[in-house]
Amino acid sequence: MSLYLLVQVSKRLAIALLTLVIVSFAVFFATELLPGDVAQILLGQAATPEAVAGLREAMGLNEPAFHRFLFWLIGLTHGDLGISYANNMPIAELIHGRLTNSLKLAGVTTLVSVPVSLFLGIGAAMWRNSPFDRMVSVLTISVISVPEFMVATLSVLIFAVWLDWLPALSFGADVGSFSDMLRAYAMPVITLSCVVSAQMIRMTRAAVIETINTPYVEMALLKGASRTRMVLVHALPNALGPIANAVALSLSYLVGGVIIVETIFNYPGVAKLMVDAVSTRDLPLIQSCAMLFCVSYLSLITLADLIAILSNPRLR
Repeated sequence: MSLYLLVQVSKRLAIALLTLVIVSFAVFFATELLPGDVAQILLGQAATPEAVAGLREAMGLNEPAFHRFLFWLIGLTHGDLGISYANNMPIAELIHGRLTNSLKLAGVTTLVSVPVSLFLGIGAAMWRNSPFDRMVSVLTISVISVPEFMVATLSVLIFAVWLDWLPALSFGADVGSFSDMLRAYAMPVITLSCVVSAQMIRMTRAAVIETINTPYVEMALLKGASRTRMVLVHALPNALGPIANAVALSLSYLVGGVIIVETIFNYPGVAKLMVDAVSTRDLPLIQSCAMLFCVSYLSLITLADLIAILSNPRLR
């Protein structure tokens, strides 16, 4: 690895760490601005002022905000997410099961959306301006124009209400077999795949077309290479960096952008846990879920940047 390449990789990692610190500051103080007194909400409206003051003292809410931020940040660096106000349980235990469910949903969506998106995006670039390309363009623009809550609502209306093929709630029934699992995951995966795939197809198509227009790819075509060989052998390896960025940007939506989908389908994931925490003003749980989303998003984006750097033959 050359010195310049090592510097570029180190720079990307340093930027990711600095961004994470800035985001932690923003997350903590944004949750502090949420309306309502946490102690009053936990004790109820009938609580006496003395009981509210005692609970605030016990939870450390009377400490200055910056001191609580430093204490929370130090705990994060040691893997201590704190204790949930509403459940009085370690936040790590609450998140563990929900995180497994979210990763399952994200994994199934990735297995469905990535191959389909790459196939359609590369195919549209390979046969540019053909009926296939125009059909894919119209389809992707149509899907991008529809918000995910509308896609989810239409999925419930069509597949659960009218056709009665799928359950309206993802975990409304017991999952005891492979077919039950398919039925439980079908509508959330369909909704997320529509949202994720459309942008991925557009960005993949643009990256491959940009590489096809380079002189060395045109030279390969002039030397007699078929269009398929020109794209798959000459253009695609050099478009790996932009495609990796396109995939990472699209999949990053699966980390924190599934709040609407998990809420509509009552899917027990981290996003649904965060929504419930907001309603109870469970500040440590909200902060931990938000930081989990930020870490996952930054990890995907940083990984895409590193792939783009390492796949660049000029830097190597």
